[in-house]
Amino acid sequence: PAVTGAVAALLFLLLRRRRRAGGAGRVCVAVLGDLGRSPRMQYHALALARHGREVALLGYLQNRPHRDVLRSENIRLVPVAELRGLRVGPKLFQYVLKVLVQSVQLLYTLLRIEQPSYILLQQNPPGLPSIAVAWVAGLFWGSKLIIDWHNYGYTIMSLSHGRNHPLVLIAKWYEKLFGRLSDYNLCVTDAMKKDLWVNFRIKAVTLYDKPACYFKETPLDLQHNLYMKLAKDYEPFKPRYYRAVNPSAEGSAFTERDGKSGNVVKTRGRPALLISSTSWTAPSCLSALTSVLSSPDYERFIKEGAKLPALVCVITGKGPLKGYYNGLIQKLHFKHIQICTPWLEAEDYPLLLGSADLGVCLHKSSSGLDLPMKVVDMFGCCLPVCAIHFECLHELVKHNENGLIFRDSKELAEQLKMLFLEFPTLEGKLHSFRENLRVSRQLRWDESWDQVVLPLLGNKE
Repeated sequence: PAVTGAVAALLFLLLRRRRRAGGAGRVCVAVLGDLGRSPRMQYHALALARHGREVALLGYLQNRPHRDVLRSENIRLVPVAELRGLRVGPKLFQYVLKVLVQSVQLLYTLLRIEQPSYILLQQNPPGLPSIAVAWVAGLFWGSKLIIDWHNYGYTIMSLSHGRNHPLVLIAKWYEKLFGRLSDYNLCVTDAMKKDLWVNFRIKAVTLYDKPACYFKETPLDLQHNLYMKLAKDYEPFKPRYYRAVNPSAEGSAFTERDGKSGNVVKTRGRPALLISSTSWTAPSCLSALTSVLSSPDYERFIKEGAKLPALVCVITGKGPLKGYYNGLIQKLHFKHIQICTPWLEAEDYPLLLGSADLGVCLHKSSSGLDLPMKVVDMFGCCLPVCAIHFECLHELVKHNENGLIFRDSKELAEQLKMLFLEFPTLEGKLHSFRENLRVSRQLRWDESWDQVVLPLLGNKE
């Protein structure tokens, strides 16, 4: 009945309204996913708002978007209810039913907003049915469709079904067919730009992920405030020993503030802070995460006399397998390594990146054509990175220049040993990587967006 009612309402809208040109100045930014975990689309919305556009930001509202999005007078959130309770019958039937219901739901939502001149769609799995629905909505409104290609849906599906599964082949055909119907296309790497043209005959413009302005090195005073906040809930951030010398000091594992002067200093003998981020799903390379965490190599190096610091490993993010891996983590018993898995507020995540000593990226692309945005954010904070190898990673991580690339947990352990030897000395690779990131001064998102996307929208709209 709910589906029938939605279809009837949709037909009513189609009969009442006529397609007409217009909607100048309005843009719909659509995500068939969680807006709070779609930073690139939030950045699109903010960039459009900065240029005076009225933006309808459409998607699921599971996690709160960044406060800049919430505060913008030009951005209106358009929530889409996430579908649950469709688990009836065989899996194939469930999938088809979900696609049909999502199609009606998404189209109904798109036709209820103010008429946009552009629909900017995130093409990130699941791409079915969002591309076709956005195209139909564009026909109705007379809007131009811009697809921002992050990855391919069919390559994600092939991880669980195999490359020759009928569903995978249908998804590939679908993306190829409807992708060609767009007016403009953006993509995240030059490798994807080439692949879109060679295999799909789709012309795209590369818009690299760039850090927003709030991804930067965190001042020591703000570091201390963040550590004290996290110490309330997470053991690794609590002070390691009693301060007999200065009992009035307010301290964490990494910093302490003098009770009289208010000055903040880094704690002597502090641990190194290592941060990683994952969506806690199979494509995020969790098998590599498990092997890295369970590897005894780093502990062995310390036992053999290497002058290495204790490690605090912070793994951020939310996802379906987080509980399972938390169980595995609790079974690990290290003397010199502590692991915690907090979920950080959107405003705290850049502060923690800007406070860390090293980032570790375990992302592997299903297509080999996209780049991990988490590394982009780390580089914005001048945070050196160790990243697991995949095909086009060299477009972002320059080995031995701004970080290191590894292939397995043993190689990562050797890299940690080399980078943290004699920590926290201001000599060695870790320091030189950070200095290279400071000097490089990469473009920020707003600058890159103005160069690449703004010309597509026309000069006077």
